Order: sequence, then C-alpha cells, then structure tokens
Amino acid sequence: MLNSTLKSAIGRLWDKFWSGGISNPLTAIEQISYLLFMKRLDELDIKKKNDAEFTGEPYKSIFEGANNELRWSHFKQMEGGEMLLHIQTKVFPFLKTLGTEESHFAKHMGNAVFIISKPSLLVEAVSIIDEIFEEISEQESNGQGFQDTQGDLYEYLLSEITSAGKLGQFRTPRHIIQLICELVNPKLGDTICDPACGTGGFLLGAYQHILTTHTSKEHRQIDENGLTRGLLGDKLTSEKQWTHLKEKTFFGYDMDESMVRIGLMNLMMHGISSPNIEQKDTLSKKYNENSHYDVIMANPPFKGSIDKGDINEGLSLNTTKTELLFVNRIINSLKVGGRAGMIVPDGVLFGSSNAHKQARKMLLNDCELQGIVSMPSGVFKPYAGVSTAILIFVKGGETEKVWFYDMQSDGFSLDDKRTKINGGGDLPDIVEKWKNRKSQKENDRGSKFFLVGKKEIEKNDFDLSINRYKETEYEEVKYEDSEIILNKIETLEKDIVAGIKDLRQPQL
Repeated sequence: MLNSTLKSAIGRLWDKFWSGGISNPLTAIEQISYLLFMKRLDELDIKKKNDAEFTGEPYKSIFEGANNELRWSHFKQMEGGEMLLHIQTKVFPFLKTLGTEESHFAKHMGNAVFIISKPSLLVEAVSIIDEIFEEISEQESNGQGFQDTQGDLYEYLLSEITSAGKLGQFRTPRHIIQLICELVNPKLGDTICDPACGTGGFLLGAYQHILTTHTSKEHRQIDENGLTRGLLGDKLTSEKQWTHLKEKTFFGYDMDESMVRIGLMNLMMHGISSPNIEQKDTLSKKYNENSHYDVIMANPPFKGSIDKGDINEGLSLNTTKTELLFVNRIINSLKVGGRAGMIVPDGVLFGSSNAHKQARKMLLNDCELQGIVSMPSGVFKPYAGVSTAILIFVKGGETEKVWFYDMQSDGFSLDDKRTKINGGGDLPDIVEKWKNRKSQKENDRGSKFFLVGKKEIEKNDFDLSINRYKETEYEEVKYEDSEIILNKIETLEKDIVAGIKDLRQPQL
C-alpha cells in the first residue's frame, strides 16, 4: 500500500500537469509514464552494473555510446530550458529506439510525442518523481518490494481517471488480478494473453504469479491481501527460462495506442524486456488468433457495442454487445485445454436474450466451466458500481458441476474511497476453498461456497447467477401475544397523555 507521502507526491504531480495545461488524464498519464520510464531505466542500468561487478559477469549499459548524457541522473541537474531541449532532441528520440526495430515497443513509440512544452512543468515533474523514487527506496530498505510499491504507484496514478471510458473501460484492482492468477494458475511455458489489456495489469500479474511459484519458500511472504507473494524467482536458474518468460510468454491487445504504449512501458519497467503488446481490436475482422493461447485472463469492456459489419466472422454469437462477444472471443482464442479467467458483469450470468443464453451454453457445453466467484458491487468503485463475477473455465472437456463462491468482501471498503479494512476479506478463503474444491462434498447452499450440477443449471434456463442457487436462511421471529402488545401500547399511550398534561401545567 502507498503511504501518505507517496499519495501526496502523486497528487502534486497531477496538479502540476493540470496547471501546466495538460488536463486530459490519459494524456497526462502517458507523459508521466515517459518520465517514470526515463527514471527507471537509469535505476535499472545502475543495478545491472552493480550486479555485474558483484558476480564478475560482463556488463553492457543500456546507454552505451551515449556518454551518460541520456541518463536521468545527468539531465535532471540541467536548467529548465536546457533540460527540456535535451529531452526533446536527445533523450526522447533515444527512448523510441529501445529494443530492435521489429520490437513492439519501437513500433508503437514511432509516433509518440513528448508534449511537455513548459520548462517549469518539466523541472517540477522531475523533482517530484525523484521524491517518489527516494520514498520507494526507503520503503524497500524497510522490506517493501520495489515492484510492489511501483505497482501500487502506477495503480494509484491510474485511479485518478475517475470515470470509465466510452467503451466501459476501467482499471482492474491489482488484488483482484492476483486472485484470478491464483485461480487460473499460469505456468512457465504457457502463452498468456489479455485481449483487452489496457495498461497490462493481467500480464504483469501473471508474470509475478510465475515468479512467486518459482521463488523459494524462505523468500515468500503473505502479503496484505492474505495471498502468497515472492518475486525473486530464484528457482529459475536457466537463462533460457528467463528469456522465454520475458520474450515469448506475454501477449496483449488494445484498441487505444496510448494504452498500448503505457502497457509496454509498465511491463518493461517491471522487468519484462520484450512484451508483445499490439494495437488491435480483437473483436474485429483484423484479428484471427484462434486456438492460439494456453491462458487468457481479462477484464474486457462492459456496456460497449461494435458495428455489426466490423465483427469477426468467427464469432458466432448474434449480438453487438462487447461483454458477450468477448466470451466468444476468449473461447475461440484458447487452445483446447487452455484456461481462462475473465470478469463479466452480472447480466451475462442471467440475461434473457438469445445471445446471453447462447454465451452461457458455450461456457457449459464447449468448455468445462469450473467456477464462478460473485463479487460485491463496490469492487470497481470509483469507476463503476456494477456487480460483477469472475468466470474460470477450460476450453474443451465437459462441465459436470460448477463451483460457486459468494465473495462478500475483497478486503477494502466498498465505497468510493476503497479503504483497506482489517481482516483481509475473503480472498485467502477463496483460494483455499478453490484448491480443495474437488474434495468438497455437496454442502449447505446457505454457506459462501457450494457446488451446482450442470443438469440443475440447464433446468433453470442456463442461469448462472449465484442467487438462483444460494439458499437464504430465514429465522422465525416470535412475537408476543397480541393481547400483551395491546396492553403495552395502552400503557405507553397513558404515559404520553400524562406527560403532555404535565407540560401544560403553568411553570412556577
């Protein structure tokens, strides 16, 4: 969690950009991301150099041949006008050349523009970012992982966009991503995709989950959400494994090129050297990656619709609703045996249209629908108050029983402030019950979790909403005899009349 010092610094950074004339939140985040990326590159290169000196391995600087003039630590000391010109003419063009010419980063940075034009804004932004990194370093020395704090930093930056986009896009909280990773369990060697990746949160979550599973027990810890965390990855001893993980594992797509750039920088700042993120609408005719991925995790746009003429011919659902088409898209994009975890609005679970029913039939008949976690409506505040659920399924196989869990708390308040609450919420219990679900017997449907057979779901018109199957216990309320109640009312009435009479008496 970010402390008040970091939150205050981020607030000041936003204020500077707003007063400096960059008021569009997405534009501001993109420009802030460029600066964060410049700072992080310098930090990473210094760490790489120190590690090489310790191990005796050869070291090649990211800035080789640039005589250190492209480093943050060099240009931050310049006067405002000189620094702005230096970044515009040297540092930013250098950023656009990182990676090979064929890399996704180089491709999407090709038409990127550094639009900060006021020296005073640049100087203030650089100073605040230095403060932020100093505070993160201090937290790191106190045991808080840099990547965790940086992830919180980025999430908090993004949370400043307080309204969903026109396609219903909003950020997925990191602890919900972490939960879905625990349920889907992406592994080393899997090809992992998010067809609506935004800033790359699910891809980053999958990377960190894989690192955790390959970190020795003594280097793991239980985090503030009650889930296991360890980002050392010390069990990955082969350079070949690391190369495959960082270059051939993660694939993402988004319609917005600004989001693609932010996503690329986000993953690269977290150590994924060559993320594969492209600008593409995965519902359109331009996308044809069918039967391609081992794992897909996503929180695709809700409430959106797409022009019927643009819809990919491989999508068989007769609808323009994006939340339904993405169910179809994810099933199509998975290999047989591939695993998926996706967030859907509750309407997908019980909607009465033919397309809604057909989507649910796909999940039950073309996949093994393993689990549904119903989430409370405040999980996505302040962006939206819509009720949502997590679907966990495997392409192919046969659905026999569906495991339901009624999440009542995700560990945060369900208002716009989303404050951390004591107790950690249901996340650890969800993971524990999920991992042991195969040994669970049919249990009381009045509890948080239970199993429902496919045949029962079919009889209920393929309704997948938890309230259809959850039993609510009603305690019988015993009232006193009516004569006793009437006598009490008469007594109260007499007391009231007497009290009024006393009030009317003249005061001495």
